[in-house]
Amino acid sequence: MSQYAKDDEPEATRRDASDAESSRASRGWWDRNADDYQREHGGFLGDDRFVWGPEGLDEADAALLGPVAELKGRRVLEIGAGAAQCSRWLAAQGALPVALDLSHRQLQHALRIAGDDTGGPLDLVQADAGALPFRDGSFDLACSAYGALPFVADPVRVLREVRRVLRPGGRFVFSVTHPIRWAFPDEPGPEGLSVAASYFDRTPYVEQGDDGRAVYVEHHRTVGDRVRDVVAAGFRLVDLLEPEWPDWNAQEWGGWSPLRGHLIPGTAIFVCTADGA
Repeated sequence: MSQYAKDDEPEATRRDASDAESSRASRGWWDRNADDYQREHGGFLGDDRFVWGPEGLDEADAALLGPVAELKGRRVLEIGAGAAQCSRWLAAQGALPVALDLSHRQLQHALRIAGDDTGGPLDLVQADAGALPFRDGSFDLACSAYGALPFVADPVRVLREVRRVLRPGGRFVFSVTHPIRWAFPDEPGPEGLSVAASYFDRTPYVEQGDDGRAVYVEHHRTVGDRVRDVVAAGFRLVDLLEPEWPDWNAQEWGGWSPLRGHLIPGTAIFVCTADGA
């Protein structure tokens, strides 16, 4: 939730939110909440670890971007990088990552963690994922772990931009909240196990102030919507993963928890390739 005095807490509602309103809300929310987010989750994320979601699936084991040994020299764009933990891991494998995020404060945490040594080349860029400031075909790979796509009203626009900056044959892997979770309350305990809303209701979740301006926006897409978005942007979907909750992971993260994770999926990971010219 946004960081406000108790009397000024935003109202949670479901309503339409444009791309511009969503982008403005996301920038403000992450700038305000970056410190608390990194304080609460930084230990789990690590300084140079590539984790795909609250389940703890690690790219070092999953190799969704390709064999780890083949990352050396690859140009990689991370979208919604936050404090660039994933990019720092990629740099340590010899890749050439660019960590992009909408939030200036999140990228300041990337600088704080890096100190004087990132373990390899690492560029930080503040930009909107829907208007990537790179030439066509600039990257071999792209990735996004819960970044950008859950928070935009027009995901196809973002996906098309990613497709544009990837070379032909490049791979894009992104993770988002599993769409089925939108039918359940965002609670980690037993109260989060009963369906409370329609899975097919695509009305965005919005937190807004007394003036009606959104301060946080998250957009729901069904599994079918996500697949169609990927295809519409010119990608080929080659895999869809739903990580199971591992026994070693005892932490709760918002609505994610061992209780829920052993019963329903919490994360969906889409593996896509930019085939053709």
